[in-house]
Amino acid sequence: MTATDAQALATRYIAAWNETDPARRLALLAALWTEDATYRDPLMQGTGHEAIAALVAAVQARFPGHRFSLAGRADGYADRLRFSWTLGPDSGEPLVAGTDFAQLAGDGRLHTVTGFLDPLPGEA
Repeated sequence: MTATDAQALATRYIAAWNETDPARRLALLAALWTEDATYRDPLMQGTGHEAIAALVAAVQARFPGHRFSLAGRADGYADRLRFSWTLGPDSGEPLVAGTDFAQLAGDGRLHTVTGFLDPLPGEA
């Protein structure tokens, strides 16, 4: 995986988390994730496109008007991807930051994503 590939995957991932239209979000997830993909972080987990789409919708409902942004450059090698992100209002300090680690399937789509929150949003 090149640095350009890693950045492109992370950018598509963030776009899916920011998509507010449920049908478009599901289409983005289907293009980026395998059918049996899993997402897991300290607060939530899901398997498959529908479950991951529901997690995204729950985050958007919990933080209306907030958007995810990449923090720095994504990094990857072989079938692994790592990138950091923030969640916050368009102008102002982010409420949540984290780093996600992904394993890719043979076709280049996300198969597993494990998210780490830094700091854990206890008050969010």
